[in-house]
Order: sequence, then C-alpha cells, then structure tokens
Amino acid sequence: MNDLARHYSRFRVAERLLLTGHSHQAWPDVAREGQLEAFDDAARDVDAKWAAAFAKAEEVREGFRVFLGEPGAELALGANTHELLVRLLSALDLRSRPRLVTTDGEFHTVRRQLARLAEEGVEVVRVPAEPAGTLAERLAAEADDRTAAVLVSRVLFATARLVPGLGDLAAACARRGTELVVDAYHALGAVPMSVPGEGLAGAWVLGGGYKYLQLGEGNCVLRLPGHARELRPVVTGWFAEFGALADAGRPERVAYAAGGDRFAGATYDPTSHYRAARVFRFFAEQHLTPLRLRDVSLRQTERLARRFDELDLPEDVATRDRDTPRSGYGGFLAVRCRDAAGVCAALAERGVHTDSRGDYLRFGPAPYLSDTQLDEAMAALGDVVSA
Repeated sequence: MNDLARHYSRFRVAERLLLTGHSHQAWPDVAREGQLEAFDDAARDVDAKWAAAFAKAEEVREGFRVFLGEPGAELALGANTHELLVRLLSALDLRSRPRLVTTDGEFHTVRRQLARLAEEGVEVVRVPAEPAGTLAERLAAEADDRTAAVLVSRVLFATARLVPGLGDLAAACARRGTELVVDAYHALGAVPMSVPGEGLAGAWVLGGGYKYLQLGEGNCVLRLPGHARELRPVVTGWFAEFGALADAGRPERVAYAAGGDRFAGATYDPTSHYRAARVFRFFAEQHLTPLRLRDVSLRQTERLARRFDELDLPEDVATRDRDTPRSGYGGFLAVRCRDAAGVCAALAERGVHTDSRGDYLRFGPAPYLSDTQLDEAMAALGDVVSA
C-alpha cells in the first residue's frame, strides 16, 4: 500500500481503484477536522463567526498562492469558477469591444456561458484547440482591437495537453489592450506554475481545488492582474463593499474595495474554507509541494501509459498520443476510444473508476494510489475491450 493512503482511510483509497483524480480526488481524513471546526465556531460565536471565517479564507488564499507561484497574488475566492468568470466578464467593456476569443477545447464553464452570450450578440470566436503546440500563437492572431478578452486553458481538460506559449500570448494581448483569462484548474496541483515566471503577470487566472488539491467543493479562485483596480464588475455582491473606497470625483457611483475583495460576492457557506485550510496545512505537513506532486504525477501517468502500450490494443479500439512526451501533459492519461463512455461504464462495473469526455477515456491517478492499483486498473481496461 502507498504509505500516504493511511491518511485517506475514510475514502478507503487503498481498497478502491479511484482513477478520477483529475475530476475529484479523495480528501485526507483531516478535512473532517476542518468541517467540524466550522460547526464549532458557528455554535460558539453565532453571527460573530465571520472574523474566524475570514481568517480561514485568507489561509486558503495563501494556499493557492503557493500553487500559483506568486506569494503576493491578489486573489478573489468563489464557490465555483463560473461565478468568478461571470463577475470578470461583467467588468469588461463589451459595448466597445464586443468580441471574445476562445478555443473549442474549453471546459463547460466557459463553453456554455460564451455560447449564451453569443446568442445575445457578443461575437465569440472559437479557435481549434488542436494542435495544442500552436494554439497560443493562433489565439494571438485572432486578438484584435475589438477583442475584449481571450480565454484559454493552461491544460486542456479533455486531453491533458499543456498549452505552451501563454507568456507570448499574454504579451500579444497586452499590446491590443485585450484581457487574457487563463483557466488553470487542471494545472493547480498537477503542473507547477509561476504566474510571473511564465509571463502571466498581466493575466487573469482561474482555478480551484476540487480536483488535484483535494479541497472539495466551494474552493475556487480568481487571480487578479495589477490593472484589476481599474475595473468595476457589474455583477457585484455586498461583500465587495468591505473596505470600499469611494470615488471622490463621482460619489454617486457604487464603491469597490481594493484587491481581491473588488470581485467579492455575498454571504457564503464558510465550511469549505475551513476544510480547504486544513487540507492545505496537511499538504505542507506531508511535503506535498507543487514540484513533488508533479514528480509523482509524471511517474504515475508514465506507468499508466507503459501499461496501456503493453496491452497492444488495435488502434481503432483504443489509442493514445505517442508523439508528445508525458512532460507535455497534465495530471491524467487520455485514451482515445471507439466507445469511451461504454468502456468507462464497463470499467465501473469492475470497480475501476474513470471517466470519459467525448472520444477520450481519462485515467487520473492520485498521490495516494499504489503502482499495483495502477497496474490493476490498466489490466481491467484490457479485459473490457477484449471481452
């Protein structure tokens, strides 16, 4: 058994083949401590609990800063990336720049919302996500003076391909006065990031902890660039008034706070932040740093890829990209299958938990899984497709 697995006894990770780590990882047992602490604080302090809750929120911000590689990052927190995205979009001047550029490989948060905006007259340009190696360059070519924002993933959610060249894309957007929004959800905890080191200081970065960071629901983040102080989101909650600075020149205007609170919402359930703060502390205690997690992830996905190749399956049944090294991928192995959904269901009947997106069957390992568990999961794939 992987020694780390003992810390996840309530999720029984040593007894189950949980290969959905790219979607929902198990929570360490200490996460329960955070949830109980939230209850105890509320029971003791009642409505005065918010001082403690805001302190937990700041712990969560500190945890995210580690994985963004930016100690001083200004961060807004939200229950999900959609609410953060909507607040950001509401701050853009879509009247004078009624054009958004994105890809056809974005997660449904972006895909659905932009599709609905397109129905209302916003011009939405979708650039093919493949080949990923040239995606940033092709997005830059589409950004013009009418483009309010370019939205792209750091890691493509269906295939796990890293998108290179985002720093160059950020520079191109800055020259046009276009906002760059990077969805880093599939990077945080799987691929080390350095927002300033990657040339993304002027970009907005979305992410969350439901996946690789094991934080559970309700823990998402929007990293703000320095010029965010100039924007006034139309969708704004009353928590954005805390510390708000009135505009002396136009006192009739709605005032906003500085920093991440500028994009704050309203009353929320702080239990998720208690849980997340305790899990971030657990990561520090176990030395689960971004670099270590990347090392573990690469070793595990490389093992899954080798075991898949050893199955020697017909290309028209199941195959994978062998042209790109594993270092060009995020935290899961994507296998293109003739019937990805059917294979996923058949694996579930055998106790192997995976998932599928379109033609892709996704195997997402986690740091608490053993090599034996990975081998068993891939052997089960061989049995299913050969049956």
